[in-house]
Amino acid sequence: MSGPLSESELVLLYRQTIRALYAYVSRRVGGDAGLAEDLVQDVWMRALDDWARKGLPREPLAWLLRVAHNTLVSHFRKLRPQPIDPASIDIEDERFSPLTAETAAVVGWGLAQLSRSHAELLEAFYFDGQTVEEIARQRSMSPRAVEGRLRRAREKLRKTLARVMRRSVELPYAVRREG
Repeated sequence: MSGPLSESELVLLYRQTIRALYAYVSRRVGGDAGLAEDLVQDVWMRALDDWARKGLPREPLAWLLRVAHNTLVSHFRKLRPQPIDPASIDIEDERFSPLTAETAAVVGWGLAQLSRSHAELLEAFYFDGQTVEEIARQRSMSPRAVEGRLRRAREKLRKTLARVMRRSVELPYAVRREG
């Protein structure tokens, strides 16, 4: 880590990283702009506090993305997911991506319940759009091993989400009570 940043250096760093950081968070909250902005603001507030004490990390964007990941996990662990229609989540579809804030909240909650390794693998595949081969290269694994781990991670996520989806069948969306 280096020394403290000047205001102009901080503004430049912000401009260099904000798009990637916002895109990372926005994909994981189903495009809910308000929530994404709040979480990105939290990440930057942590960065300002931490960097003032410890200096700038070698890879500021990587640091911001790790803090964003942790912030998202904390956010989704605190949620009580609303029941959703099981048809809105098909994690077997390789093109699946939670497009609505409601679906993203349920999937985010489910990922927050999984082990870090399973959640990161599913995030890389579904949210970041990485191929099995790209994930394998990054993790020094064979594509076959990645496919096996993806299959197990999907199964764990499916079982976790089943608790939320099962309730939606018992209590239709239009009948649900707020509370």
